[in-house]
Parts: sequence; C-alpha cells; structure tokens
Amino acid sequence: MTANAPAPSPPPTAAASTAADPSQPPTATASDTASTTAESAAASATAEPRDRLSITEHVLELPDGPLRYTATTGTYVIREEPEGDAYARASAYAEVFAVSYVAERGGIVHEATTPSATDSATTNPGTTRRRSTEDDRPSRASAAPNPRPVVFAFNGGPGSSTVWLHLGLLGPRRVVSGDADCPAAPPYGMTDNLETLLIDADVVCIDAMTTGYSRPAPGAKPDRLHGFAADRDLLVAFIMQWLTRNDRWLSPKHLLGESYGTTRAAAIAAQLMDRHFVALNGLMLLSPVLDFATLDFTPGNDAPYIHFLPTYAAIAHAHGKHPGLSLEQVVDEAEAFAEEEYPALLARGLRLSEEERREAAERIGGLIGTDPTWVERCDLRPEHMAFLAELLREERRIVGRIDGRFSAPAGDGLAAQMETDPSIDLLAPAYTAAINHYLRVDLRFSSDVVYEAMTARVHPWSYKEFENRAVEVATDLSRTMRKIPALRVFVAHGYHDAATPFHASEHVLAHLGISREEYEERIRIAYYEAGHMMYCHEPSRLALSEHLREFVRAGA
Repeated sequence: MTANAPAPSPPPTAAASTAADPSQPPTATASDTASTTAESAAASATAEPRDRLSITEHVLELPDGPLRYTATTGTYVIREEPEGDAYARASAYAEVFAVSYVAERGGIVHEATTPSATDSATTNPGTTRRRSTEDDRPSRASAAPNPRPVVFAFNGGPGSSTVWLHLGLLGPRRVVSGDADCPAAPPYGMTDNLETLLIDADVVCIDAMTTGYSRPAPGAKPDRLHGFAADRDLLVAFIMQWLTRNDRWLSPKHLLGESYGTTRAAAIAAQLMDRHFVALNGLMLLSPVLDFATLDFTPGNDAPYIHFLPTYAAIAHAHGKHPGLSLEQVVDEAEAFAEEEYPALLARGLRLSEEERREAAERIGGLIGTDPTWVERCDLRPEHMAFLAELLREERRIVGRIDGRFSAPAGDGLAAQMETDPSIDLLAPAYTAAINHYLRVDLRFSSDVVYEAMTARVHPWSYKEFENRAVEVATDLSRTMRKIPALRVFVAHGYHDAATPFHASEHVLAHLGISREEYEERIRIAYYEAGHMMYCHEPSRLALSEHLREFVRAGA
C-alpha cells in the first residue's frame, strides 16, 4: 500500500485512443515516433496541471422514494499566490482528490467545473455529464441559495485516506465488511447505504495529501504538505475553492472528521474563522483526539494510563472477563476508579508500601481482566500495546487496537506487544477492494496511480508549530466556539477504541475554554458499543447515522 507511483496522468484524448487503419501504410519512421514521444513527454511535464473530474448521475432507491444525486469525482488543482515583493499569478502546488455528492433540489443541479474539466483530455470517456437547459455554465446570479447543508469529511492518520468514512458511513454506497464476530471474506462486496447522510446534506469526501489519489502538483515536493499547518491550510484552500465554484457560500457548512481528522477539523475550523472569517455551523468529531498529551505514553506522563483504563475494562468485558455485569456497569466502575483512586496511587510512586502496591495491582487487574502480577510488573501502568498482547495471552491471541472486540492468533505467545492489529487486518481489505471497484465502475474515474488507502509515505509528519509542547487543538476549538456562538459540536465515542480512548476525550471536552452552559447546550456526546470505526458494528452504524442526520438537520 505504500509503493511509490507516478503522478496522475490524464486519460488519452480521442485522437490518441483511436486505432490505426491497418490498410494504410506507416506514415512515420521510428526516429520520428521517438522524437514525437520525447517532445510530448517534455510538454506534459511542463504543462499547467488541470482539474480532472468525472461527473455522473445516480438514483438511490430509499423507502421514502428515490434520491437523485450527482457525483463529482477527481483531482482538483489547488493554487497559491507566491510570497515576495513582486506579485505573480497563483501557481499550482497540489492536486487534491475528492468525491462530492450533491442531491437534486427541484431541477437539474450539477457541480460547477473549470473550463478545463470539460475538455476531452481531462474528462473520462463515457462519462454522463449533467447540463443546464441553456448552456454548460449556467448563470447562478439570480438563483436562490441552496438550503441544503454541505458536509466536508476526512479521516486522519496522518496517512489515512477518507475511504473509511466514505464507504463505511457517509456515502450512498457502502462496503460490506462484516464485524468482529463475522468478518467478510474476499472478494467482498458493496450495497446501497439507505442511511446515508446525503439524505439530509450534500457530502464532500476529501483525501489529504499523498493519501487516496491526492498528490503534489508536478515538480512540487510532497514533504512541505506533510505537516500540521500545511495540511490544514491545504484543506482550507480546497474547501473555499469548492464553496466558490459551487455557489454554496450561503449553505450551512459542517466539518466531519475521524481520529486525526478531528485534530484536523478543529484546526481547519479555527483557520477558516481566524484567517478568512468563514463561520461554520457544526463540527462532527468521531473518535476524537484533541490533546495528544492525554494518549501519548511518554516518561513522566501518567495521563494516558488513567485515560486508557476505562477502555481496557470495556475491552475486557467484550472478551468475557466480567461475567454477570453489563458494559455500562463495568465502564462506570472503571471511570470512577480512574478519576478518583488511580491518580492518587500513581502520584505516590515509591511511597506506596508493598501491600498497597499489591492491593492496587489486584484492583486494576480485576478491572482490566489481567493477572495482577503482570500489572505489578508494569509498575501499575499498563501501556496499551502491551495490554492488547496480554489480555488473551492464555488463549494465545492478540486483541485489536482500532477495535478491541476483534482478536486473532498471536504469532509469538511471549511477545511483549501486539505484532499487528487484527481489526485493521480484517477490515481494510474489504475497503481497499470496494474503493478501487467503486471509483472505476460506478463513478467512472480511473488512474494508474495507486489509491493509497493508508500509507506511511506522509511520515515524518511535521508538528513544528508545537515545539517543546504537546500537540493540541482544544485551544483552537475553544476559541472558535467563542467566536461563533452558533457553532455546535457532535462527538462520537466507541467504548472499545484503544487508539483514541473515550475517557481522554471526555477529559479534554470538560476542560474547554467555554462556559458550563455552553458546554451543556452546544456539545452533544454519544457512545457506541464498538471501536474507533464504530460503523463496522451494524447497530452502532444505524444509531450513528441517525445521530449525524439529526445533528445536521438541527443546524440547517
């Protein structure tokens, strides 16, 4: 999944794809052909990049009737004005891949495109284009604003494409991935998403730099876009360009992020308001990480041990370590211990007597389902990768980090940490197969570049803005909520998420720089009996889909 690949190239023009007439003699020598090929390659390398979009029409049959929508799929050229004393025209520095879904509203609607996107060299052959009854680019000056909300969505990583949210939760089609107790087997499949957010809002799924099909513009270096601020600014530029081209400035606007995508969402919301005075209506944060200090296991930082403990207990419950107790009972007991007794125990350190340490280890082991002697050897501080290897060690199995309900055979029964994540191993292949099929067959977009579902090519990721301090965007979120009184926040937590534990997020949200009244009125928090990608659990997917639709409708 991390193999290097060339930058996207446009599909052949009509002339290039036309077969030669075998009845006619050759009209060019080999040297002529070689010369022409070299000249074409040189011209292509220096040509100004253009948007490359495929526009298709679709109908989703819902119980309440058909939902007609237009999908726009492809790479958008993002340009920037150069800095310096002398002004120059904006030049291309990135090509961002995105899929936009825009539903009809009382007539023909299609996404506005740049003139180059209608060129035969940049539009996929065979694409069905939706056109105005008058001309290709209708005047919208007199059109009423589109009242439908727009949701810009992205996953995180860093290094993850948005395939997970796109085909797992939001889009009109979804992957059939199975779940912890019944994972799907290859070759996998897709089905209609009858709970799609598209019912209530237009949806734009964006892939960050070097994920999906997003790449630097030819000649640009990807490294400069692999970092907190550069990534934020790139997506800000894309969002503003999309709003302008589609005349959606007067539509309600929302961001939806998952995992590091929530870090990204809070930063983008702040930048949109601070730099451009663009006010959002809502933020939807799934499996959030707003302060890395709450989950980075570093020497001297006890916060992660405290915040992960309730998640450990929930995962232990999923594997039968708390017979006779409900998940709610287990989590309540673990949270009470994590908030009251546990911090004091860790703070005492070497001042604990042997008996006190033994009692503490027994208490912790009982909550998280492990042998107290192992907890004592951990100095009362179980690290999450070690816990996931230890919980089912007697069964010679490891437990999932993304979703602790998943497990798989352990390669090394004595390994100190899990060697792989069974939740990713069992889910990712279905998404990879689905996105590569769906983009080419349903959305008619094709590229020889590898679609990077998840990649390490973005690393090292720069956090230079946070030198000598923890990465955090809680400050950004607080400031943005103070500046935009109408901004509302929806937060989704998975109990079995061992990547971004729910208790850490609860802690950060409870310490935002806003009033208690604003916290209670403007932030909604929901919990699901699943992991990081809670939508792979069908009851949670149904509940989350309805919660998102309710949130968007309330802010429209």
